[in-house]
Amino acid sequence: MKTIQKTILDILKGDGQDIEQIPYELVERKGVGHPDTMCDAIAERASQYYSQYCMEHFGRVAHHWFDKVMLLGGDADVTYGKGTMVKPYQVVFAGKGAYAYGDEPIPLKKILFDAAKDVLSEVTTGFDANEHLVIDCRIVDHQGAGRKNSRYRPMVETDMIEIGDPKLVSNDCNLLHAHAPLSRLEKLVLYTERYVNGPEFKKVNPDTGWDVKIFGSRRHEDFKLIVNMPFLAKDIHSLEEYFARKKECQDQIARYIHETLGLTPDLMLNATDRNGRPYLTALGSVADTGDVGVVGRGNRLNGLITPMRSMSIEAPAGKNPLDHTGKLYGVLAQRLADQIFETIQKPTEVHIFTSKEAPLHNPDEIAVRIEQWDGNEVDRKRVEDIVMNAVHSMGDVTKDLIFKGVTMW
Repeated sequence: MKTIQKTILDILKGDGQDIEQIPYELVERKGVGHPDTMCDAIAERASQYYSQYCMEHFGRVAHHWFDKVMLLGGDADVTYGKGTMVKPYQVVFAGKGAYAYGDEPIPLKKILFDAAKDVLSEVTTGFDANEHLVIDCRIVDHQGAGRKNSRYRPMVETDMIEIGDPKLVSNDCNLLHAHAPLSRLEKLVLYTERYVNGPEFKKVNPDTGWDVKIFGSRRHEDFKLIVNMPFLAKDIHSLEEYFARKKECQDQIARYIHETLGLTPDLMLNATDRNGRPYLTALGSVADTGDVGVVGRGNRLNGLITPMRSMSIEAPAGKNPLDHTGKLYGVLAQRLADQIFETIQKPTEVHIFTSKEAPLHNPDEIAVRIEQWDGNEVDRKRVEDIVMNAVHSMGDVTKDLIFKGVTMW
Protein backbone atom coordinates (compact mmCIF):
# COMPACT_ATOMS: atom_id res chain seq x y z
CA MET A 1 0.00 0.00 0.00
CA LYS A 2 1.39 3.38 -1.02
CA THR A 3 1.73 5.87 1.83
CA ILE A 4 1.01 9.57 1.44
CA GLN A 5 4.17 11.58 2.06
CA LYS A 6 4.02 14.82 4.01
CA THR A 7 6.80 17.38 3.94
CA ILE A 8 8.68 17.93 7.20
CA LEU A 9 9.02 21.70 7.59
CA ASP A 10 11.35 23.17 10.22
CA ILE A 11 11.42 26.93 10.82
CA LEU A 12 14.44 27.66 12.97
CA LYS A 13 16.23 30.51 14.67
CA GLY A 14 19.64 31.23 13.20
CA ASP A 15 22.92 30.61 14.98
CA GLY A 16 23.59 34.31 15.43
CA GLN A 17 26.37 34.50 12.84
CA ASP A 18 25.72 37.38 10.44
CA ILE A 19 27.83 37.10 7.28
CA GLU A 20 28.58 40.83 7.55
CA GLN A 21 30.02 40.34 11.03
CA ILE A 22 32.52 37.59 10.29
CA PRO A 23 36.02 39.03 9.88
CA TYR A 24 36.77 37.52 6.47
CA GLU A 25 34.68 36.76 3.39
CA LEU A 26 35.46 35.50 -0.12
CA VAL A 27 33.25 35.55 -3.25
CA GLU A 28 33.85 34.70 -6.92
CA ARG A 29 31.92 34.98 -10.17
CA LYS A 30 32.65 33.60 -13.62
CA GLY A 31 31.19 36.01 -16.15
CA VAL A 32 28.93 35.21 -19.08
CA GLY A 33 31.88 34.79 -21.45
CA HIS A 34 33.73 32.28 -19.26
CA PRO A 35 33.71 28.79 -20.86
CA ASP A 36 32.02 27.17 -17.83
CA THR A 37 29.28 29.81 -17.78
CA MET A 38 28.86 29.46 -21.54
CA CYS A 39 28.18 25.75 -21.02
CA ASP A 40 25.59 26.41 -18.33
CA ALA A 41 23.80 28.85 -20.63
CA ILE A 42 23.98 26.53 -23.65
CA ALA A 43 22.67 23.53 -21.71
CA GLU A 44 19.75 25.48 -20.29
CA ARG A 45 18.90 27.09 -23.64
CA ALA A 46 18.89 23.62 -25.24
CA SER A 47 16.43 22.32 -22.64
CA GLN A 48 14.28 25.41 -23.05
CA TYR A 49 14.19 25.20 -26.87
CA TYR A 50 13.52 21.45 -26.75
CA SER A 51 10.68 21.91 -24.26
CA GLN A 52 9.18 24.75 -26.28
CA TYR A 53 9.30 22.63 -29.44
CA CYS A 54 7.54 19.75 -27.71
CA MET A 55 4.87 22.03 -26.23
CA GLU A 56 4.22 23.67 -29.59
CA HIS A 57 3.95 20.40 -31.52
CA PHE A 58 2.68 17.88 -28.95
CA GLY A 59 1.27 19.86 -26.02
CA ARG A 60 3.55 17.99 -23.62
CA VAL A 61 7.29 17.71 -23.03
CA ALA A 62 9.37 14.64 -23.84
CA HIS A 63 11.74 13.40 -21.14
CA HIS A 64 15.25 14.78 -21.54
CA TRP A 65 18.32 16.04 -19.75
CA PHE A 66 21.10 17.98 -21.44
CA ASP A 67 23.15 18.93 -18.37
CA LYS A 68 26.38 17.28 -19.58
CA VAL A 69 27.68 19.91 -21.99
CA MET A 70 31.37 20.49 -22.67
CA LEU A 71 32.87 23.30 -24.73
CA LEU A 72 36.25 22.59 -26.32
CA GLY A 73 37.80 25.90 -27.22
CA GLY A 74 39.06 26.73 -30.68
CA ASP A 75 42.29 28.35 -31.78
CA ALA A 76 43.02 31.89 -32.84
CA ASP A 77 45.71 34.07 -34.37
CA VAL A 78 45.99 36.87 -31.82
CA THR A 79 48.39 39.80 -32.05
CA TYR A 80 48.18 43.58 -31.89
CA GLY A 81 45.51 44.74 -34.34
CA LYS A 82 44.44 41.23 -35.25
CA GLY A 83 42.26 38.53 -33.70
CA THR A 84 41.19 35.79 -36.09
CA MET A 85 39.73 32.38 -35.30
CA VAL A 86 41.56 29.56 -37.09
CA LYS A 87 39.81 26.59 -35.46
CA PRO A 88 36.16 26.52 -34.32
CA TYR A 89 34.62 25.96 -30.92
CA GLN A 90 33.38 22.40 -30.40
CA VAL A 91 30.33 21.92 -28.19
CA VAL A 92 29.70 18.36 -27.00
CA PHE A 93 26.20 17.49 -25.79
CA ALA A 94 25.85 14.32 -23.70
CA GLY A 95 22.69 13.17 -21.98
CA LYS A 96 19.34 11.65 -22.85
CA GLY A 97 16.41 12.75 -24.93
CA ALA A 98 13.73 11.61 -27.34
CA TYR A 99 14.48 11.89 -31.04
CA ALA A 100 10.87 11.27 -32.04
CA TYR A 101 7.28 11.11 -30.82
CA GLY A 102 5.88 8.00 -32.44
CA ASP A 103 6.76 8.37 -36.12
CA GLU A 104 7.21 12.14 -35.93
CA PRO A 105 10.87 13.15 -35.60
CA ILE A 106 12.05 15.81 -33.16
CA PRO A 107 14.85 17.90 -34.74
CA LEU A 108 17.11 17.46 -31.73
CA LYS A 109 20.42 18.21 -33.42
CA LYS A 110 19.09 21.46 -34.91
CA ILE A 111 17.72 22.46 -31.50
CA LEU A 112 21.14 21.87 -29.92
CA PHE A 113 22.93 23.79 -32.66
CA ASP A 114 20.55 26.73 -32.36
CA ALA A 115 20.98 26.81 -28.57
CA ALA A 116 24.78 26.94 -28.84
CA LYS A 117 24.68 29.44 -31.70
CA ASP A 118 22.35 31.83 -29.90
CA VAL A 119 24.22 31.76 -26.58
CA LEU A 120 27.68 32.14 -28.08
CA SER A 121 26.48 34.99 -30.30
CA GLU A 122 25.29 36.82 -27.17
CA VAL A 123 28.50 36.47 -25.14
CA THR A 124 31.22 37.03 -27.74
CA THR A 125 32.02 39.69 -30.33
CA GLY A 126 32.15 38.71 -34.00
CA PHE A 127 30.97 35.12 -33.54
CA ASP A 128 29.83 33.43 -36.77
CA ALA A 129 28.26 30.04 -36.10
CA ASN A 130 28.87 28.86 -39.67
CA GLU A 131 32.61 29.32 -39.22
CA HIS A 132 33.19 29.15 -35.48
CA LEU A 133 30.95 26.33 -34.22
CA VAL A 134 30.88 22.54 -34.49
CA ILE A 135 28.33 20.43 -32.59
CA ASP A 136 28.98 16.89 -31.36
CA CYS A 137 25.67 15.31 -30.33
CA ARG A 138 26.04 12.36 -27.95
CA ILE A 139 22.42 12.40 -26.72
CA VAL A 140 20.98 8.87 -26.44
CA ASP A 141 17.45 7.52 -26.00
CA HIS A 142 18.44 4.41 -24.04
CA GLN A 143 16.19 2.90 -21.39
CA GLY A 144 17.34 3.71 -17.86
CA ALA A 145 17.38 1.46 -14.82
CA GLY A 146 13.91 1.16 -13.33
CA ARG A 147 12.39 3.13 -16.22
CA LYS A 148 9.90 2.29 -18.94
CA ASN A 149 11.29 1.87 -22.44
CA SER A 150 8.88 4.61 -23.55
CA ARG A 151 10.54 7.25 -21.33
CA TYR A 152 12.85 8.41 -24.12
CA ARG A 153 10.92 6.77 -26.95
CA PRO A 154 7.40 8.16 -26.49
CA MET A 155 4.68 6.56 -28.59
CA VAL A 156 1.50 7.95 -27.02
CA GLU A 157 0.58 11.18 -25.25
CA THR A 158 0.89 9.71 -21.77
CA ASP A 159 4.54 8.80 -22.45
CA MET A 160 5.31 12.51 -22.24
CA ILE A 161 4.96 14.93 -19.33
CA GLU A 162 2.14 17.37 -18.74
CA ILE A 163 3.10 20.59 -16.97
CA GLY A 164 1.75 20.61 -13.43
CA ASP A 165 0.72 16.94 -13.44
CA PRO A 166 -0.10 16.19 -9.76
CA LYS A 167 1.36 12.69 -10.19
CA LEU A 168 4.86 13.98 -10.93
CA VAL A 169 7.58 12.68 -8.63
CA SER A 170 11.18 13.63 -7.99
CA ASN A 171 13.61 12.35 -10.60
CA ASP A 172 16.46 12.02 -8.09
CA CYS A 173 17.70 12.51 -4.53
CA ASN A 174 18.79 16.13 -4.10
CA LEU A 175 20.02 18.69 -1.56
CA LEU A 176 19.40 22.35 -2.35
CA HIS A 177 20.34 25.53 -0.49
CA ALA A 178 19.73 29.26 -0.89
CA HIS A 179 20.16 32.46 1.08
CA ALA A 180 18.93 36.04 1.07
CA PRO A 181 19.84 38.83 1.07
CA LEU A 182 23.20 39.08 -0.65
CA SER A 183 26.04 40.47 1.43
CA ARG A 184 27.80 43.68 0.40
CA LEU A 185 30.68 41.66 -1.04
CA GLU A 186 28.34 39.36 -2.95
CA LYS A 187 26.59 42.38 -4.46
CA LEU A 188 29.95 43.94 -5.29
CA VAL A 189 31.09 40.90 -7.25
CA LEU A 190 27.76 40.17 -8.97
CA TYR A 191 26.87 43.74 -9.88
CA THR A 192 30.35 44.54 -11.18
CA GLU A 193 30.32 41.64 -13.64
CA ARG A 194 26.83 42.54 -14.81
CA TYR A 195 27.97 46.11 -15.36
CA VAL A 196 31.14 45.21 -17.26
CA ASN A 197 29.24 42.79 -19.50
CA GLY A 198 26.17 45.02 -19.71
CA PRO A 199 25.02 47.11 -22.69
CA GLU A 200 26.04 50.50 -21.27
CA PHE A 201 29.66 49.54 -20.60
CA LYS A 202 29.99 47.60 -23.87
CA LYS A 203 28.60 50.53 -25.87
CA VAL A 204 31.26 52.83 -24.44
CA ASN A 205 33.98 50.14 -24.50
CA PRO A 206 33.32 47.89 -27.54
CA ASP A 207 36.95 46.72 -27.47
CA THR A 208 36.40 44.79 -24.22
CA GLY A 209 35.75 41.05 -24.06
CA TRP A 210 33.21 38.97 -22.19
CA ASP A 211 35.25 36.46 -20.21
CA VAL A 212 35.09 38.59 -17.08
CA LYS A 213 36.12 36.70 -13.96
CA ILE A 214 35.85 38.48 -10.63
CA PHE A 215 37.25 37.68 -7.19
CA GLY A 216 36.26 39.67 -4.12
CA SER A 217 37.48 39.60 -0.54
CA ARG A 218 36.55 41.47 2.62
CA ARG A 219 38.72 41.79 5.71
CA HIS A 220 36.52 43.48 8.29
CA GLU A 221 35.63 46.69 6.37
CA ASP A 222 38.42 46.50 3.79
CA PHE A 223 37.21 45.33 0.37
CA LYS A 224 39.41 44.05 -2.44
CA LEU A 225 38.28 43.27 -5.98
CA ILE A 226 40.21 41.56 -8.77
CA VAL A 227 38.59 41.91 -12.21
CA ASN A 228 39.96 39.89 -15.11
CA MET A 229 38.65 41.25 -18.43
CA PRO A 230 40.13 40.61 -21.87
CA PHE A 231 40.36 43.14 -24.66
CA LEU A 232 39.71 42.38 -28.33
CA ALA A 233 43.06 42.06 -30.09
CA LYS A 234 41.82 43.64 -33.33
CA ASP A 235 41.18 46.92 -31.49
CA ILE A 236 44.45 47.12 -29.52
CA HIS A 237 47.52 48.09 -31.54
CA SER A 238 50.28 48.35 -28.94
CA LEU A 239 51.12 47.63 -25.33
CA GLU A 240 50.88 51.34 -24.58
CA GLU A 241 47.34 51.49 -25.99
CA TYR A 242 46.41 48.40 -23.98
CA PHE A 243 47.50 49.93 -20.67
CA ALA A 244 45.85 53.24 -21.52
CA ARG A 245 42.53 51.53 -22.28
CA LYS A 246 42.88 49.40 -19.18
CA LYS A 247 43.28 52.54 -17.05
CA GLU A 248 40.18 54.11 -18.60
CA CYS A 249 38.09 50.99 -17.98
CA GLN A 250 39.36 50.62 -14.42
CA ASP A 251 38.34 54.21 -13.67
CA GLN A 252 34.85 53.58 -15.06
CA ILE A 253 34.45 50.42 -12.99
CA ALA A 254 35.61 52.15 -9.81
CA ARG A 255 33.20 55.03 -10.42
CA TYR A 256 30.29 52.63 -11.01
CA ILE A 257 31.04 50.73 -7.78
CA HIS A 258 31.21 53.90 -5.71
CA GLU A 259 28.03 55.39 -7.20
CA THR A 260 26.03 52.14 -7.03
CA LEU A 261 27.23 50.50 -3.82
CA GLY A 262 29.00 53.28 -1.95
CA LEU A 263 32.19 51.21 -1.76
CA THR A 264 35.78 52.06 -2.69
CA PRO A 265 37.50 48.68 -2.90
CA ASP A 266 41.15 48.11 -3.64
CA LEU A 267 40.55 47.40 -7.33
CA MET A 268 42.92 45.48 -9.60
CA LEU A 269 42.12 45.01 -13.29
CA ASN A 270 43.86 42.18 -15.17
CA ALA A 271 46.36 40.78 -12.72
CA THR A 272 47.55 38.55 -15.55
CA ASP A 273 49.35 41.42 -17.31
CA ARG A 274 51.82 41.88 -14.45
CA ASN A 275 54.14 39.73 -16.56
CA GLY A 276 54.14 42.46 -19.22
CA ARG A 277 51.88 40.60 -21.64
CA PRO A 278 48.45 42.05 -22.46
CA TYR A 279 45.21 40.12 -21.99
CA LEU A 280 43.98 39.90 -25.60
CA THR A 281 41.51 37.53 -27.26
CA ALA A 282 39.88 37.18 -30.67
CA LEU A 283 36.17 37.05 -29.77
CA GLY A 284 36.39 37.98 -26.10
CA SER A 285 36.91 34.65 -24.32
CA VAL A 286 39.77 32.32 -23.44
CA ALA A 287 37.67 29.70 -25.24
CA ASP A 288 39.05 31.32 -28.40
CA THR A 289 42.39 29.63 -27.73
CA GLY A 290 41.52 26.20 -26.45
CA ASP A 291 40.22 26.61 -22.91
CA VAL A 292 37.53 24.10 -21.96
CA GLY A 293 34.20 24.66 -20.23
CA VAL A 294 31.84 22.21 -18.52
CA VAL A 295 28.36 22.55 -17.01
CA GLY A 296 28.28 22.92 -13.23
CA ARG A 297 31.89 24.00 -12.65
CA GLY A 298 31.11 27.65 -12.15
CA ASN A 299 28.55 29.85 -10.47
CA ARG A 300 25.82 28.48 -8.25
CA LEU A 301 22.20 29.22 -9.02
CA ASN A 302 22.39 32.75 -7.58
CA GLY A 303 25.23 33.62 -9.96
CA LEU A 304 28.00 33.43 -7.38
CA ILE A 305 30.57 31.10 -5.84
CA THR A 306 30.30 31.67 -2.08
CA PRO A 307 32.51 29.27 -0.09
CA MET A 308 31.47 30.82 3.23
CA ARG A 309 27.79 30.12 2.63
CA SER A 310 25.76 26.93 2.29
CA MET A 311 25.95 25.93 -1.38
CA SER A 312 24.44 23.12 -3.40
CA ILE A 313 26.74 21.27 -5.79
CA GLU A 314 23.84 20.56 -8.15
CA ALA A 315 24.33 21.62 -11.77
CA PRO A 316 20.78 22.73 -12.64
CA ALA A 317 21.34 24.02 -16.17
CA GLY A 318 19.99 21.68 -18.85
CA LYS A 319 18.10 19.41 -16.49
CA ASN A 320 14.50 18.43 -17.20
CA PRO A 321 12.28 21.34 -16.09
CA LEU A 322 9.32 19.15 -15.16
CA ASP A 323 10.56 16.61 -12.63
CA HIS A 324 14.29 17.06 -12.04
CA THR A 325 14.33 18.41 -8.53
CA GLY A 326 18.02 19.27 -8.68
CA LYS A 327 16.82 22.10 -10.90
CA LEU A 328 13.28 22.80 -9.74
CA TYR A 329 14.00 22.87 -6.02
CA GLY A 330 17.11 24.97 -6.58
CA VAL A 331 14.97 27.67 -8.19
CA LEU A 332 12.34 27.13 -5.49
CA ALA A 333 14.85 27.46 -2.64
CA GLN A 334 16.15 30.78 -3.97
CA ARG A 335 12.66 32.14 -4.51
CA LEU A 336 11.64 31.09 -1.01
CA ALA A 337 14.71 32.70 0.55
CA ASP A 338 14.02 35.95 -1.32
CA GLN A 339 10.31 35.98 -0.46
CA ILE A 340 10.78 35.13 3.21
CA PHE A 341 13.44 37.82 3.58
CA GLU A 342 11.18 40.38 1.91
CA THR A 343 8.35 39.37 4.26
CA ILE A 344 10.20 39.02 7.57
CA GLN A 345 13.11 41.39 6.83
CA LYS A 346 15.56 38.98 8.46
CA PRO A 347 18.49 37.14 6.79
CA THR A 348 17.17 33.77 5.64
CA GLU A 349 18.55 30.39 4.57
CA VAL A 350 16.43 27.70 2.90
CA HIS A 351 17.47 24.05 2.70
CA ILE A 352 15.48 21.42 0.76
CA PHE A 353 16.03 17.66 0.75
CA THR A 354 14.09 15.20 -1.37
CA SER A 355 14.33 11.53 -2.20
CA LYS A 356 13.79 9.85 -5.54
CA GLU A 357 10.13 9.18 -6.38
CA ALA A 358 8.89 11.59 -3.68
CA PRO A 359 5.84 13.60 -4.85
CA LEU A 360 7.01 16.78 -6.54
CA HIS A 361 4.71 18.90 -4.36
CA ASN A 362 5.90 17.20 -1.16
CA PRO A 363 9.71 17.19 -0.80
CA ASP A 364 10.92 15.14 2.17
CA GLU A 365 12.28 17.98 4.27
CA ILE A 366 12.49 21.77 4.17
CA ALA A 367 14.43 23.76 6.75
CA VAL A 368 14.16 27.53 6.96
CA ARG A 369 16.70 29.27 9.19
CA ILE A 370 16.10 32.92 10.04
CA GLU A 371 18.76 35.10 11.65
CA GLN A 372 17.89 37.75 14.25
CA TRP A 373 14.42 36.21 14.67
CA ASP A 374 12.65 35.79 18.00
CA GLY A 375 10.58 32.75 16.98
CA ASN A 376 7.18 34.46 17.23
CA GLU A 377 4.18 32.48 15.99
CA VAL A 378 2.90 35.19 13.65
CA ASP A 379 6.08 35.08 11.56
CA ARG A 380 6.19 31.28 11.80
CA LYS A 381 2.71 31.01 10.27
CA ARG A 382 3.58 33.51 7.53
CA VAL A 383 6.70 31.54 6.61
CA GLU A 384 4.82 28.24 6.66
CA ASP A 385 2.18 29.63 4.31
CA ILE A 386 4.83 30.98 1.92
CA VAL A 387 6.62 27.63 1.79
CA MET A 388 3.59 25.38 1.38
CA ASN A 389 1.96 27.61 -1.23
CA ALA A 390 5.19 27.53 -3.23
CA VAL A 391 5.74 23.76 -3.12
CA HIS A 392 2.16 23.22 -4.27
CA SER A 393 2.75 25.51 -7.26
CA MET A 394 5.73 23.77 -8.86
CA GLY A 395 4.02 23.95 -12.24
CA ASP A 396 4.58 27.71 -12.14
CA VAL A 397 8.34 27.17 -11.78
CA THR A 398 8.25 24.82 -14.77
CA LYS A 399 6.36 27.35 -16.89
CA ASP A 400 8.88 30.06 -16.03
CA LEU A 401 11.78 27.79 -16.97
CA ILE A 402 10.26 26.86 -20.33
CA PHE A 403 8.52 30.02 -21.48
CA LYS A 404 10.36 32.87 -19.71
CA GLY A 405 13.77 31.41 -18.98
CA VAL A 406 15.45 31.49 -15.58
CA THR A 407 19.12 32.45 -15.26
CA MET A 408 20.91 29.94 -13.03
CA TRP A 409 24.54 30.99 -13.40
